[in-house]
Amino acid sequence: MSTHRPRIAAISTVIWKDKASHARTIVGKYLFGFNEDGKDPRPQSEVVSLYTHQTPPDDISREWSQQTGIPWFRTIHEALTLGTDELAVDGVMLVAEHGDYEFNDKEQKLYPRCELFLQIADTFQRTGRSVPVFNDKHLSYRWTNAKRMVELSKELDFPFMAGSSLPVNYRYPEIEFPQGARTQHGVVVAPGPIDSYGFHMLEAVQCLIERRAGGETGVAAVQCLEGEAIWSFLESTPWAQKLFDAARSCTQKPTPTHPRDDEKAALFRVWYLDGVETAIFRLPAAAGDFCVAVNVEGQAEPLATMMWRGRSDNRSFDNLILQADQMYETRQATYPIERTLLVSGILDLLLESRIRDHERMETPELNVTYEVDDRSFHVNLETIAPWGPAPAADGT
Repeated sequence: MSTHRPRIAAISTVIWKDKASHARTIVGKYLFGFNEDGKDPRPQSEVVSLYTHQTPPDDISREWSQQTGIPWFRTIHEALTLGTDELAVDGVMLVAEHGDYEFNDKEQKLYPRCELFLQIADTFQRTGRSVPVFNDKHLSYRWTNAKRMVELSKELDFPFMAGSSLPVNYRYPEIEFPQGARTQHGVVVAPGPIDSYGFHMLEAVQCLIERRAGGETGVAAVQCLEGEAIWSFLESTPWAQKLFDAARSCTQKPTPTHPRDDEKAALFRVWYLDGVETAIFRLPAAAGDFCVAVNVEGQAEPLATMMWRGRSDNRSFDNLILQADQMYETRQATYPIERTLLVSGILDLLLESRIRDHERMETPELNVTYEVDDRSFHVNLETIAPWGPAPAADGT
């Protein structure tokens, strides 16, 4: 690998001083090392400018600027040009998760990911040059915005990656969907808010089934169910029950609450154009971690695993940073942006189904197609990672 360290601009919504935020962890690891102690090991790229959309009294970005000597700018254009007339960075890290933003009637938090991205793209257009962009989590709460972001990246010809940390994190037990195998069904059982964690749930199964024969073909319809309709579906659908049980068997954080007693339970149903179906069970009180199960043609038992996230030393984002750094170094996206585009659209329309009396919605706009190769992008117990040994399955 080159000794040159790509120079990146860190564009964030907010970096709180005393509260956890994605930007505090991701940007913090770039500034202070993977262990956030000011020592090696460090990411391959280096942050050379900071911008935060919101600057409440407890925002730490300006304090970090003074501490490190890395300039903090009032505009995205200045952060990308370092106050000059030319693009002065090799990449952009956009972390627009957390901050004081409103919710809409679909319980989506209105993070300005698209708006900040458009300012980045505007600087690319003004300077006549573009560089790779990594966007943390989904592209936008609105499908049309997400689609425009991807279209713009292709028009301006720059590598673009996004998504959840789950697809690239540890799996317990270690599994991978066989490249080119056939599948019919997938199930996720997971906790959390319906929007922000719903995205993680959808990417957790998408990163497996996208490896199926024929690649990704797009989504035909979606539906969100709540209440007794969830359990009526489960009881009347043998494949869903089998995969639900397989997924739950992988949990490292069982809860005392029975799934039927979870008053905020929701079910995402997704029908793919090639006939694949998935069922994502959101159980805020009855699930403790992100568990996934998919069937594989020719195998008697499902592939099932817990996709690891979180513990006290913030290991969750480490491999996400490695994947972004690889893109900054090679100017090639590690995995397709279309995964996150499709999942962003699925989630938006699922939440639309929820407020439309849980109706099934046909989704011709989600005809997103793509293929992945046989590489696995997640870390595993055999991975020689710069931050050291793999975490325990239970997060300790």
